[in-house]
Amino acid sequence: MHTLNISKDEGGSFKNGLMIPSAEHAVIIIGEYRKHILNCRGSDIEMCKECYADKKRITPLLNLLDCLENHTQYICGTCGRCICIEHEQNRGLQRWNFPFKSLEIAKLYLRTADYTMKKSCGIYELRSKNGRLSYKIFADCEDLRVYLRKNKDKTCESMSPVFRVEEYEEHPNTQIRKLTSDEIQKYMAER
Repeated sequence: MHTLNISKDEGGSFKNGLMIPSAEHAVIIIGEYRKHILNCRGSDIEMCKECYADKKRITPLLNLLDCLENHTQYICGTCGRCICIEHEQNRGLQRWNFPFKSLEIAKLYLRTADYTMKKSCGIYELRSKNGRLSYKIFADCEDLRVYLRKNKDKTCESMSPVFRVEEYEEHPNTQIRKLTSDEIQKYMAER
């Protein structure tokens, strides 16, 4: 796991304390710096303070229209991004309960986990027995331990999140509901 020290220069701009050009995911942002993320070239990208995304219409990723029309959405009160928060019928799981191929994709669903659990959850890097990496959201390290006991073919080297926000916050304009057809058309046009 790579870490990066973040600080502000004399002018109040963010600067990085360590460059990691080979790291695909260069940084964990916590605390007052969490509205900024650094890409692997070290440049600032604005991150929504509520839903942690830098693109406000990036989700849903799969079956876009079907998801927007048929699933309950977490509607970010800050940037308006829709994130599927629907519970599946059989086991009652939500999208954030499943593994993701990349940290970036997992981060797109982290806010729904935080909102559901009413706490700051974390994204953990898992490795399967065959060496494949995946990223999974857990409410805390104890939930990770329970998962690893049940899934003996998986490991988590660091046993700490590769991304999480420092504190869970409620946001006043958040909505949890299905979209109207007009809202869906507007959302699709803004993509």
